[in-house]
Amino acid sequence: MKLLLRQRVFAWFDSYDIYDEDGSVCYTVKGQLSWGHCFRIWDASGAEVGMIKQAVLTWLPRFDIYVGGRCVGTIRKELTFFKPKFTLDMNGWTIDGDWFEWDYSIRSASGEIVAIISKELLHWSDVYAIDAPNPSDALPALLVALAIDAEKCSRGD
Repeated sequence: MKLLLRQRVFAWFDSYDIYDEDGSVCYTVKGQLSWGHCFRIWDASGAEVGMIKQAVLTWLPRFDIYVGGRCVGTIRKELTFFKPKFTLDMNGWTIDGDWFEWDYSIRSASGEIVAIISKELLHWSDVYAIDAPNPSDALPALLVALAIDAEKCSRGD
């Protein structure tokens, strides 16, 4: 399943529209006022399906990932000097990013590709393409992409 995450340009808080392969909006993401980043995700029918919440007062950025009101994992930024590094504690997955922080691959414990997250360039706002071969992995991969983008926004990138 392919998703296109597009940040809205003119909004008080971070908000995104997520499009499927047909160009239809399948998820809406809205940031809310809180300490740290907090995003709530709704599906096309208006049901809340997920949330990303940044932990505050931590040395390095950490985001808790919720699906269906239940915490399913955490993504943490690691201290590195050159290549970005995140630790993903969710479903036994690992994440690896490129040096420019534009492309990420999420792999299962057995090493199979769960999702590829790629930043698209030359847009007015942040746009990421998320390719998840298994449709059930698309929402968790979307939540990981939102956390990565929020961490980059915190640095002013």
